[in-house]
Amino acid sequence: MQALFIGHTYIDVTMLADALPESDDKAVADNFAVSFGGNAVTACFACAKLGQRPELLTSLADDWLGHMFLAMAAKYEIPVHARNVHRTSLSFVRPHAGRRAILRARDDDYRDPFPMLDLTQCRVLHLDGHQPDAAIHYAKACRELGIVTSLDGGGLRSNTHELLLLIDVAIVADRLCEQMKLDANGMLDYLKSRGCAVGGVTQGEQGMLWYDRGGTVRRLPALRVPATLVTDTSGAGDVFHGAYVASYLARPEASWEDHFDFARAAATFKIQHLGNEAGLPTVSDVARIRAEYSAG
Repeated sequence: MQALFIGHTYIDVTMLADALPESDDKAVADNFAVSFGGNAVTACFACAKLGQRPELLTSLADDWLGHMFLAMAAKYEIPVHARNVHRTSLSFVRPHAGRRAILRARDDDYRDPFPMLDLTQCRVLHLDGHQPDAAIHYAKACRELGIVTSLDGGGLRSNTHELLLLIDVAIVADRLCEQMKLDANGMLDYLKSRGCAVGGVTQGEQGMLWYDRGGTVRRLPALRVPATLVTDTSGAGDVFHGAYVASYLARPEASWEDHFDFARAAATFKIQHLGNEAGLPTVSDVARIRAEYSAG
């Protein structure tokens, strides 16, 4: 495997609607999409769409949604290492006015231990903190083998502080800053204190504040996209993570600034499309976005 992604699978049902019905009311959505979901899961699919060969360790249920997910993974030639649950987790997503509201039903009662995988050919491990026992195990194993470890710090989890000690590239969300009562600069200092060689805080329209291996703090501004073209911001961060992993696999000699620049364009593509699958860019899509939009 080139890269291993560890996370929790959702099936996302995304609906565009001006308002949500209440009580006995009914309403008709303007558009909808059904796709795979989950932070590291979506990142894995993005990495695959960008031409790499990732593998995925994730939850899987023997139900019709689980079978649908396996069909999705097969389409992208992603080997799935299953950790069984009773039911597939489900998300209802409503993008609106540049934001998104999410209602989730999750089954994370894993019915068996995580599988033991051969990491001989692995070059990157990407985690989102789900499956805490598997995340810690594989982060330790990759650290011992000199394999790059990456974390999507979308929120505070039971293993976040311990896990960060094993992470090379930690890109976290504003939500984690809020939960830990830190501003963006304070979070960067915290990530440095945990030994993360590269760290950053994604801030939506403000782009990302991050530091490189030398500790220099810099800002990667968001690309300017007309508000009328922003359709669905859900999953943009996940695509960003999958894209910088793909960029690293394709050009390991490039700087992290280059990898993040590539990922920024990938995320910019995502927000213009409804649902996770439609928002996965190809390498040519990323090139077009980089040529079409400027930062600011």
